[in-house]
Amino acid sequence: MTDTPVRHQPARTKAELLETISASRLGTWLSCRLKFYFRYLSGIHKEPSPAMRVGTVVHAVLQQWNLARWRKAALQGEMVRHVFDQAWLNADLEEAVDWEGEEEPTKAGAFALIETYLRDTPIPLQERPEGVEVSVEKDLGRYGLPKLVGIIDLVRQGGRIVDFKTTGRTPDPDMVLHTTEVQTTGYAMLYREATDREESGIELHHLCGLRLPSWSSHKRGRQRLNSRKSCCV
Repeated sequence: MTDTPVRHQPARTKAELLETISASRLGTWLSCRLKFYFRYLSGIHKEPSPAMRVGTVVHAVLQQWNLARWRKAALQGEMVRHVFDQAWLNADLEEAVDWEGEEEPTKAGAFALIETYLRDTPIPLQERPEGVEVSVEKDLGRYGLPKLVGIIDLVRQGGRIVDFKTTGRTPDPDMVLHTTEVQTTGYAMLYREATDREESGIELHHLCGLRLPSWSSHKRGRQRLNSRKSCCV
């Protein structure tokens, strides 16, 4: 067994970490304090893996697909392939991955995964998004907490929040609702802060597998937020 390659990024102080907080950082803290320490305080990260590359590229393509719909210029056919190839190249230039001879099969599987999702997606091609890759924040200073920050992948018509995820296999629906509660609560708070209205619901779209690509959607209604729960978040 070989050691997993790691890379070091600038470590952050406690004061820096307390300036802002995100749902992903909160999730790491709740799941594993040691992982939180290594990632955020020590600045130790694993080298990018093939799975991470797939996630990065899939997210980039879906972002461009949503932006094209927002511009009323739908992304279809060969245009999707072009965007995918460019996203793969850009990711290659940014961070190298040790493919061990598996880059082409992985790349083909990633594109098949995107094709499967775009073919079967419940999001109409002509539906114009309310927002794409929206950076939002909420001041929680009155609760003695850091500022909550986040980026929402997609806001559909009517205020429906969508988050895209890639995974090796189809997740258990009950576990998804449990493990993503911090994230969905955070998104709801951020959306309400930015728009001064409630979200109509939240959808988690999981794009699963490469050899047998599929996708699944897990939906939640409006989040139940009150002053006590908001303070705890």
